[in-house]
Amino acid sequence: MAGSTMNGTSRHQFVGQRLRSRRRRLGMTQQQVAARLAELGVPCTNKTVSTLELGAGLDVAKLPELATVLDCSVTYLLGLSEDPGRWEPDVELRPQAVGDIAEPRILGPLVPSRGQAW
Repeated sequence: MAGSTMNGTSRHQFVGQRLRSRRRRLGMTQQQVAARLAELGVPCTNKTVSTLELGAGLDVAKLPELATVLDCSVTYLLGLSEDPGRWEPDVELRPQAVGDIAEPRILGPLVPSRGQAW
């Protein structure tokens, strides 16, 4: 993943594809996803879910709730892991050249361990 595209697909479109793929794999309708998001306090309609799946209107603040509803990690939705249950990226992200800050290096866990404070 370099810059703002992933194999010619924008990050928003990629996340939208992941949302659709995961929803279908779970056998859920867009309406069911919308209803579960609403239960988590995220106002949503099936039209909103459709828009998200097209890669439009994606709000990163909603990714944790989307991941919860779709029983996967945010890391998976972002394309950093091929395993829906994995929170850590599959590979370490490193800058491609000295001074290049487009792809940050992940230095530690994405979430604190149980009982660990940040």
